[in-house]
Amino acid sequence: MFNSYINYAIFAAIAAILISIAMGPFMIPFLTRLKVGQNIREEGPQTHLAKAGTPTMGGIIIITAVMVASFLFAGKSERVLTAVLVMLAFGGIGFWDDYIKVVLKRSLGLRAREKVILQLLIAAAFAFFLVFYLNRGTTIVIPFSGAEFDLGWWYIPFVILVVIGTANAVNLTDGLDGLVSGVTFFVVVALGLLAYLTQNANLTIFCGALAGACIGFLFFNRYPARVFMGDTGSMALGGAIAAVATMTGTEIALVLLGGVYVLEALSVMIQVASFQTTGKRVFLMSPLHHHFELKGWKETTVVYFFWFLSFLFVLLGLWGCMII
Repeated sequence: MFNSYINYAIFAAIAAILISIAMGPFMIPFLTRLKVGQNIREEGPQTHLAKAGTPTMGGIIIITAVMVASFLFAGKSERVLTAVLVMLAFGGIGFWDDYIKVVLKRSLGLRAREKVILQLLIAAAFAFFLVFYLNRGTTIVIPFSGAEFDLGWWYIPFVILVVIGTANAVNLTDGLDGLVSGVTFFVVVALGLLAYLTQNANLTIFCGALAGACIGFLFFNRYPARVFMGDTGSMALGGAIAAVATMTGTEIALVLLGGVYVLEALSVMIQVASFQTTGKRVFLMSPLHHHFELKGWKETTVVYFFWFLSFLFVLLGLWGCMII
């Protein structure tokens, strides 16, 4: 029975790749005609100025590919539907943010308070649904030791923190051509394996669709990118990853599996804290990938290095879950 789920996950991945590749030649010119070109920060790496005007909101391609492939091969699974809804909800926040930036020409996008409130509402709704409808329970597992802790009611705010933290960390990582797509590919493949081994095989199919969509999107997003996923894509991916991790009980392992996301988010927090307290910056620029760019690394070198880091973090996370 479970072998068939692996087959379906592979089929979902292939379908998502094909859907993404098929959508690109139509969606990219469409986004270009809408003039939803990416705004580039002048204080960022000077090499990025050439990217100005590259269409964004390409996350629509990823979301569509994941949805279609998931429903084709996972059927009416409640958990897959839940993951898709969380992905759509966070993708919706990202889409709104992108729309404000590139269409309404408000460079900062959604106000921080608006974004936080929307994320809190979605994450809280998911947390309660997870515990009281899907009967997830309130226990977390610590990698390497296998120790279990029942958080009780504290599990609700814990899930909210995981979901919001993951979505924003993935969003921060999206700053170079192909970076998030490649990093996320490794993460969702690992989560798919964990889903399979924790008796959540339908989510393995969903992860297969996510992996395929990332690969398909890379055809257009690798350097030099013809389209960016925008907040539409990065927020959707972050929401999807968090949903799978919480439903499979691998929330703590996600810190290892998504180590690149963690490093990127930490670099921003350290930079802000350092500048506010000492007036000095720890990094040349944050998030971390920009620090390496300003060190003189080529964009492609940074991307490949972070892909490799993601692969290593995934191996570490799987080892922590006592799989390898």
